[in-house]
Amino acid sequence: MRYRVLGGTGIEVSTYCLGTMMFGAVGNPDHQDSVRIIHAALDQGINFVDTADMYSAGESEEIVGKALRDPRRREETVLATKVFFPFGEGPNRGGTSRRWITRAVENSLRRLGTDWIDLYQVHRPDHRTDIEETLDVLGDLVSQGKIRAFGCSAFPAEQIVEAHAVAERRGLRRFRSEQPPYSLLARGIETSVLPVAQRYGMGVLTWAPLAAGFLTGKYRKGRPVDLTSGRAALAPQRFDPALPVNQAKLDAVEELIAVADDIGATLPELAIAFAAAHPAVTSVILGPRTGEQLEGLLKGASLVLTDEVLDRIDAIVPPGTNLYQPDGVWRPASLTDPALRRRPLGDRAAAD
Repeated sequence: MRYRVLGGTGIEVSTYCLGTMMFGAVGNPDHQDSVRIIHAALDQGINFVDTADMYSAGESEEIVGKALRDPRRREETVLATKVFFPFGEGPNRGGTSRRWITRAVENSLRRLGTDWIDLYQVHRPDHRTDIEETLDVLGDLVSQGKIRAFGCSAFPAEQIVEAHAVAERRGLRRFRSEQPPYSLLARGIETSVLPVAQRYGMGVLTWAPLAAGFLTGKYRKGRPVDLTSGRAALAPQRFDPALPVNQAKLDAVEELIAVADDIGATLPELAIAFAAAHPAVTSVILGPRTGEQLEGLLKGASLVLTDEVLDRIDAIVPPGTNLYQPDGVWRPASLTDPALRRRPLGDRAAAD
C-alpha cells in the first residue's frame, strides 16, 4: 500500500480509502460481516475510512464505530465523515448552518464512538447558507478538537474558489480536501476541479471509480442486462443498453477491456489504477459490499500505469469528458430549483 499526504494537513493517508456507504441497510446489513471487512482493509494497509451521517440513516457510522472500538485501531485510522443531507423529518435537520452542523457533529461522534473526526466534509454545497457561516463553524470545531480538518464534496470549481476567497478575506480556516466522482467514464473534473484543487493544495478523494458497476466487467456490449435486480432495478435508465448514453459506455468498456488485457490486468484494476494516477488525486475511495469484493479491488493496489497506457485511455475517453453524468454529483440550484429562474408573478405582470 502506498501513502500520500492529504493536502497541506500533514496527515498521511493510504492511496486507497475504504468507503462504507454499502455497510448498513442499503447494502450489507450484517454488522459483524461489515466489521470484518473493515478490519480486513485495515490489516492490508488501508488507514483511511470514509463514511457519512446519511449512509443508511447513521447505521454506517455505527458500524464503523464498532470496527474502531479498539483504541489502537482508532488511533491508527484516519476517519472521515460528512454532513449536509436531511436527517429525519422537519426543518433545520440538514444543510450547513451553524445550528445544524453543531448538532450533527455531536451525533456523528456518538455513533462513531470517538472523541474526534480526522476529516469532516460538507457533503454538498448549500445555496441557502453563506459559505462564511459554514467555514466559521467548521473552524470552531477544529479549535475545540472535535475535528482535525475539514473539506468539501462534489463542489464545482467556482465554489471551491469562492470558499477559499472568503476564508482568506475573513481570516477563516479553509477547505483542505474535495471529494468528487472520477472514473475512466467520467473525467469531467479534469477540466477545472482537479486543477483548482492543485492550485490550492487540497487533497482529493475520488469516488465511483467503477462507474456504478460499468467498469466491473459485468455489463458488456451485446449481452442482455437484467433490469429487475441489483443496481439496475433501482435505476433502469442507467443500465438500459437501448439508451444512447449507455451504448456509449458499453462501447468504451470493450476498448478499455482490451487495454486491461494487454497489460495483464482486470478492468476493475485498470479503473482504480487510473483514478490513482492523476497527480491531483490523494486517495481513491473503494466501496465494497462483501469481503470478496474488497479482495478483488485490492489485487491491483500495486498497479502503475505507463504513459503509453494512459495515452491509449485518452484516445478512448478524451480528458475532461463525461460519457454520463455521475449520479449524485452536485447540480446548481439555479438549474434544479425553478423558483430561482422565475420572477414572482406580480413582478412579471408589472414588467409586462
